[in-house]
Amino acid sequence: MNNLNYLIFQKINFLAGKYLWLDKIIIFLADYLIYFMVLGGLIYLFFAYQKKWKKFFDLILATVLSRLIITEGIRFFYYHPRPFLTYSVNQLLNHDISSSFPSGHMTFIFPLIAFVYFENKKLGIVFGILGILMGLARIAAGVHYPLDILGGILLGIFSAWLVKKIFTKKFK
Repeated sequence: MNNLNYLIFQKINFLAGKYLWLDKIIIFLADYLIYFMVLGGLIYLFFAYQKKWKKFFDLILATVLSRLIITEGIRFFYYHPRPFLTYSVNQLLNHDISSSFPSGHMTFIFPLIAFVYFENKKLGIVFGILGILMGLARIAAGVHYPLDILGGILLGIFSAWLVKKIFTKKFK
């Protein structure tokens, strides 16, 4: 599995360092898109959840569960070095040497994406595509392997599902 993970990483990371315009797009998607998605998602959910503040707090709980508790728990017990620490890569972002698995960006943004999807499927799909582009860009930027991204996505969605399942009477 590690060989396939690295092979896919190489194919995606190969995009970096070729063209300045492409590097700028990769950097934006990998590092800055998350802020726009969080702002847009929170604004949308604020209006969608008017008079339903409990749902809004469920989102916060799912994000905290996913990013701070589950992700950091995994990282405490399992360290997986980032690609730039192990291989010669096209690295577009400076990053600390914390464990790369699971992706913190993905475990943070995918509960938000899931909650947007629960309320508005079309907008949720748009957010999901943007989230996947962010994940691919983080691979291209040399800071994550594909399984880091996939693991983060699955943990984020699972956290949203779990919170929704536990704290709501009816799961959509």
